[in-house]
Formats: sequence, structure tokens, C-alpha cells
Amino acid sequence: MKICIITSTRSDFGLLKNLIFEIRKNKNFILKVIASGTHFSKKYGYTYDEIKNSQIKVDAKIKCKFNSDDAVGISSAMSKCMMDTTRLLKKIKPNLLIVLGDRYEILASTISAYLSRISVAHIHGGEVTSGAIDDAFRHSITKMSNIHFVSNTIYKKRVIQLGENPKNIYVVGGLGVDSISKTKLIPKKELEKKLRINLNKKNFLINFHPETKNKNKAKKNINELLAALKTFKKVNLIFTWPGADLENKNIINAVTKFCKNRKNSFFFKSLGQINYFSLLKYVDAMIGNSSSGILEMPYFKKGTVNIGDRQSGRVQANSIINTKIKKKAIIKAIKKLFYKGFKKKIVNNNFMYGPPGASKKITKILQKVNLNNLNKKVFFDLNQI
Repeated sequence: MKICIITSTRSDFGLLKNLIFEIRKNKNFILKVIASGTHFSKKYGYTYDEIKNSQIKVDAKIKCKFNSDDAVGISSAMSKCMMDTTRLLKKIKPNLLIVLGDRYEILASTISAYLSRISVAHIHGGEVTSGAIDDAFRHSITKMSNIHFVSNTIYKKRVIQLGENPKNIYVVGGLGVDSISKTKLIPKKELEKKLRINLNKKNFLINFHPETKNKNKAKKNINELLAALKTFKKVNLIFTWPGADLENKNIINAVTKFCKNRKNSFFFKSLGQINYFSLLKYVDAMIGNSSSGILEMPYFKKGTVNIGDRQSGRVQANSIINTKIKKKAIIKAIKKLFYKGFKKKIVNNNFMYGPPGASKKITKILQKVNLNNLNKKVFFDLNQI
């Protein structure tokens, strides 16, 4: 079987990396890796270098321009991505395209495969993020996919609700846990040297993105968060660059200005996977609205303050505190992280995304799948269960 895997962002590559290694070493598969999206953007840290440094061979590149954070710019990037992916798939002729998540670049590539009558395997479907337009993209990708690898049974039920046959839905756990378990974390002093920071007694990692369903709110929302963080004067604040989303310039500009005017504040375009996971081990909390705070941070038995509605709908561990995007509410939530009662709660964390091993499970399932049977896809009614 000839398989294509497409990666379009720093985050999805981090999740797909171990799966790529697993498939590539399996003699039953011919694997082609396609790099696309923000991997080639200097604005987002040119993360193509991270793929090269991981010793993964990239078989093809799709370079989309991300010159704007408005609807016209993103639509333009999507259309180019769709056109170039369709041409590439015609040349490679894979039996299966593997995609992950909910990004608009991935939606464009999935449409290309669907038009080309190529089967699609979708990873991390069935999840809900009520505050982001990615929510609709994810469900659209599900409807064009033939195989579904979900992270828990709740998400399996949601994929069935979308009309997908339970026989083609596999609960494999989260790929984030897989990545963490196979990453050799960096010692604290070495990490400080690499990032040129000194970790204090308390350190917060902040991942904050626009709530893309709410128009013209990014500037107001980031200012509420920064106003709250400003009150924690002795804490290191380590910010990561927001993704290529609508209105992300407002966040980039506000955080850049904030870090210039406050000591012990740092803003990274791309930390790289090893540095990022190592930071999760050493920081005291994650603050923001990233899926990483829900899918990865609980693995380290650390608290997350999840702000606003961007991640609303995801299954959560008890180490996560949800709060509104208001200065006072954010301050209250951060302080709660360090209550003795809450710390005890984290020790007995109910992690919802399974033990490591998702990559091996997916590879094993793909060996048994008959793609000819999957192409005749019909809507599965709930009364058929």
C-alpha cells in the first residue's frame, strides 16, 4: 500500500512524527511525506528545519503563502494548497492519504484527495472546539474520510453521529502522549542555556490563539489576558507564537509589546518539539486556549488554565480550570492552581487520552484494512446500531 502523510504545521508534525517512523519501517507500506502550510513561513519560525533535523525525508513540498490573517488571505492560501495537492496526488498516486486534525490547510488537502477518489484516514476526529472555525473544518474532514482514528470512546460516538460506520472507527488514544513518551527531555540547565532564559521559582507557559468564531475580539481578549498576567510580577512568562489564524496579528503585536516592557517575559516563534515538551516538565502551569493544555499538559500532572471557548467541547482531565476571558476571572483561576486541594486533585489526574502506543496501533490497523471495501461509503444512521 502506498501512503501519503501530509503535515502543515509545527504542532501536527510533532504528533505525526512517530507515526511516520512506524509506517516507514514497515515493509508493507511505501510512504511519501508531504510538507505544506506554515512549515515554509519565516513568520511562523520556518519549521521545515525541524522536519529535516528529525531525519525524516520529505518527498514533496507544497508552499502556500500566508501573507494575511484575514478571510481573503486564508482563502487564497487554501485554494493554492488545494490545487497543488491535487496535482501532487495525481503524480504520486497513493492508495491512502493520512491527515490529522482540523486546520484549513488540511481541509484543502482532504478535498483534493476526495476529488481524486483517494481514500483518507483522519486522526483526532470527533473532537469539539466550539470557539474556533476549525470545529467545522474537522467535521468536514470526517465526512470525506474513510478511516477514523479517534483518541477516546466519546469522540468515537460523535463520529458515528456524523454518519460514519462504527466498523471504520478505531479508538487508539492521543498521538500527543505517544510523542511525549518517545521524546528524550532536556535537563533543566541545558534547556535554560538553549532558550537563553533562567527558570524562576514559578514559570508559566502561555499559548493563546484567536477565538476565530468571534469576529474582532482577538485584541480585546489578549489585552484581558495580559492585564491578568501583569499582576504576577515575579513569575517567568513564556509565550508561544499563535497559529496562522484569523486576526492573529493582534495577538502577535500585543505580546511583542508586552515582552519588551516587562522583565522575565519571552516570546518564541517556534520552540521545537523537544524544547517544548521539556518546558512542559519544568513550568508550573499552562495558561491560554491551546489544545496542548488539554491533550498534553495533564500527562505531566500540571495544571492548565483554559481561557474562553476556543477549546470548549473537548474531553478534559481534572487538572484543567476553565475560565472566562476577563482579567479578574483569569487571576482567580491562576491562583486556584496553587491551592493545596487542587494540587492533590492533579496527583490523581483522570487523563482521558490513553497510554502511549497510538502510532503502533494505527500502523497495525492499516495492515489489515481493505481499502476497496471502504470506498463504497454510505451514511450510517443511528438506528442501525
